Amino acid sequence: MNSPDFSASYFHRQYAPLCLILYGFSAVSLVLVILIGDIQGIYIGGGVSLLLGSLGPAFHYLQIKDDGHKLSIQFGPLPLFQRPVYYAQLDSVRIDRTWLLDGWGIHYSLRGGWVWNIWGRDCVALNFKGGGVFCESARTKPKACILFYRIKLPILSHEDTSDYA
Repeated sequence: MNSPDFSASYFHRQYAPLCLILYGFSAVSLVLVILIGDIQGIYIGGGVSLLLGSLGPAFHYLQIKDDGHKLSIQFGPLPLFQRPVYYAQLDSVRIDRTWLLDGWGIHYSLRGGWVWNIWGRDCVALNFKGGGVFCESARTKPKACILFYRIKLPILSHEDTSDYA
């Protein structure tokens, strides 16, 4: 069996207005705090506003970066949510689409597997050995992403990639 070619490199950062939604809800909560004036409402609304405002910087973009033997996947610029995906654990890759119910963010999908999505429905599904699927958002460059994985993982079945060029 050939060992993977780790000379290839990949970096993709996808921006989205998801942070603006969080900032908007934070502002609405703050306005409600001012309008309610009740001490309990101030604590609850202020806490919600603070939480949503603090999460906003964590969802400006989704970054996928090759780190040699693994992918580093993180939301940013505030790196609260990140995870590695080791190439040795992968079985296959494919271009896919998330369901409308999958939405945005980090969550377990109704059809199985984890979804990390910042915007849009196009994604690359990474199938793990022994089961499990991980979908990463790749709205702008799913074909380039698939070609990169095929370079990194020569053990994958090499179907016709002419339509990915």
